[in-house]
Amino acid sequence: MKSVIYFLLCLSFTFSFGQNHKLKTTALETKELENKTYIGFDGLGNNYYIKDNIFTKQNETQKWEYKNVALGKITSVDYINPLKIVVFYEDFNTIITLDNQLNEIQKLNLFDIDNTIFASKIGLASQDQFWIYNSLTQQIMLFDYLKNTFKNIGNPIQENIKYTQSDFNNFYWVDEVNNWYSIDIFGKVKLLANIPPFEKIQIVDNEKILFSRDNILYCLNNVTKTVYEIEIVEKSFKNYYYKDQILAIFTNQQIKNYKIKLP
Repeated sequence: MKSVIYFLLCLSFTFSFGQNHKLKTTALETKELENKTYIGFDGLGNNYYIKDNIFTKQNETQKWEYKNVALGKITSVDYINPLKIVVFYEDFNTIITLDNQLNEIQKLNLFDIDNTIFASKIGLASQDQFWIYNSLTQQIMLFDYLKNTFKNIGNPIQENIKYTQSDFNNFYWVDEVNNWYSIDIFGKVKLLANIPPFEKIQIVDNEKILFSRDNILYCLNNVTKTVYEIEIVEKSFKNYYYKDQILAIFTNQQIKNYKIKLP
């Protein structure tokens, strides 16, 4: 019975691929990457990357760096608020917040607050909170970083998680059977779609995602149930990042920016 229900669910979320579903891009500037792990850019002209476990923010005129050798390898960086950047060190269950010049604002060791919290995913939420996925309980949490209090929202996630992303008001995840969900700060869970197989993915909002497979980049529109191939010149790439109609494609040596309007 379970397999029948899953089959019907996948059928209801069938997306349309086609030769005519292509999105054109306009090539912009190309920059050298110099063996850095490129993270992305913000709306203020700053680029973010990691090299030799040093987190760097850089624009055309200035450069800032943050490193904390004692905490090991950087797991993730969240800069949706460029004035409060969140750096997560999973090995030490520690969250660091930085200001816009990468000065340390706050250091939170979650074990010191509650030894049942084993965070594997972190994101900045609204109302002075962090999103936390607690891998011990498979529970999504909201953590108030001013009061050092937390609350579980929603029910424990039953399937293994392949990918997560968050914004101020929503935490998104894709499970091992490619079901795409969201939960808001009030605990309301939505099943958004069952999405095609992917290698890399970026959630733009609850209506659109970018995903790559076999060195081809696609845009999925969840409203029209249409998948568009994005035309780029790179035959292979390591990753990509999209924001404000700018698509950055990065290889081992370069970042190439494109102008694109997503449907």
